[in-house]
Amino acid sequence: MTSLFQILMLLLNIVYFIVIAHVIMSWLINFQVLNLRQPLVSQIWDGLNRLLEPIYSRVRRVIPQMGGIDLAPLVVLIGVAVIRIILMNNAMYFY
Repeated sequence: MTSLFQILMLLLNIVYFIVIAHVIMSWLINFQVLNLRQPLVSQIWDGLNRLLEPIYSRVRRVIPQMGGIDLAPLVVLIGVAVIRIILMNNAMYFY
């Protein structure tokens, strides 16, 4: 059971860092630091969108629209943090 706990924590860490990378990359694209016409940037951006859009679309259905601000990444990051806290507080059941 310890390995199950560690695998879950690893997956949550991976999701956390992928969301952070997506947010930072979106800022860099919006401020025109990165150009989507470059093949590598375009492939990474497309890959991140394909990974995260199913998660974001479910969150966007629940939260209200805030004009031009997308709060879905923030809600996902908070959700990952909450799940990590719940797992850490119940870690004794995995041992």
